Amino acid sequence: MSLQANQTIANLDIRCAELGRELANVQNMDEKVLNEALAVLEEQGLYAMFLYIQARHREIAGPFKSQCVNLLRDIFGDTLPREALEAAKQLADDLDNLLFARDLLRNALSDARYHLKAKGG
Repeated sequence: MSLQANQTIANLDIRCAELGRELANVQNMDEKVLNEALAVLEEQGLYAMFLYIQARHREIAGPFKSQCVNLLRDIFGDTLPREALEAAKQLADDLDNLLFARDLLRNALSDARYHLKAKGG
């Protein structure tokens, strides 16, 4: 597959770092929340992580989920639902997409921890 003249390639590492910065700037975000979200993502997957954040950290759940889904929609397209749990379900229809999404969010959550540490949070 070759690129057309008007196509660009997104630097996904930068996109993950940007999401990490956005997540670190969410009001009431702390490293413990990010560590827990990362652990659930690693052990149980994308859907479980969104559900965990919604259940245990309601005060940050809205911005956390919407910012994560915004990144996923940028990459997987606007057909991905805006609601996090529905987006995770749709991504689960294709294992490659699901694993790729998990890797992207894992990188973003790791970057968010570094952003918090850098600002002393």
